[in-house]
Amino acid sequence: MPITFATWNINSVRLRLPLVLDFLARYRPDVLCLQEIKCLNDQFPRQDFTSAGYPHQAVHGQKGYHGVAILSKFPLTDVSSRVFCAIEESRHVSARLDFGRGPVTVHNFYIPAGGDLPDPEINPKFRHKLGFLGELKAWFGEDHFRERQLICGDFNIAPLEHDVWSHRQLIDVVSHTPVETEALGALLTGGHGWVDVVRKYFPADQKLYSWWSYRARDWNAADKGRRLDHIWTTADLAAHTVGAEIVRPARGWSDRPSDHVPVIVRFAAEAS
Repeated sequence: MPITFATWNINSVRLRLPLVLDFLARYRPDVLCLQEIKCLNDQFPRQDFTSAGYPHQAVHGQKGYHGVAILSKFPLTDVSSRVFCAIEESRHVSARLDFGRGPVTVHNFYIPAGGDLPDPEINPKFRHKLGFLGELKAWFGEDHFRERQLICGDFNIAPLEHDVWSHRQLIDVVSHTPVETEALGALLTGGHGWVDVVRKYFPADQKLYSWWSYRARDWNAADKGRRLDHIWTTADLAAHTVGAEIVRPARGWSDRPSDHVPVIVRFAAEAS
């Protein structure tokens, strides 16, 4: 059986705990990275996830906002988190695990959304977002990012033309502006290089979304989505992926869903 990694911005893990447990029961990922858990570490529903088969957990929470967590069937070691732009927000957690190919470091990110105005001079949230991406680029250039790395999460950027419902209408909208997409592209191709493993299985000219706004009366009919959630790996790991999936139906699993859906990447279980 392949090994499955998933990422999901759950938009409050306590509010949507039944949805997460439902997803775990249906899809049985080996590792699930959650963003926007919106709770302190001691408020995280650890026992519920342990009972569901995920006893290994790395949690970096924050009261009411942000927060990230890794749930795993595999033991986690070297758990750490990093602060970006000297702003004390819980937007990153990492851990090392071994799913049969030697140690792999998993980084779970919640990159700032950036507010409404794509101008760093008048919008400090957008300035924070660009600064965060700049620090990531410098960090990813370090030697230990050459191999055995997986990064995932809500990047809050839809980088490609067909990662949004309308490239023309969203070109000046935060999450798809050229300054953001170029910064993310520099992360992807700069330094030691990464592989966008979801797009490895879905051609760049195919519309692909992982987020639909709450503002739409009928999100499915309107289908005005964006691909904000990503899983990238170093080339050595990407060579062993066997598939990817965006769980679109999860957007309609309840009357109070997250506005994001899970993104999944599968790896061959053992080295050939």
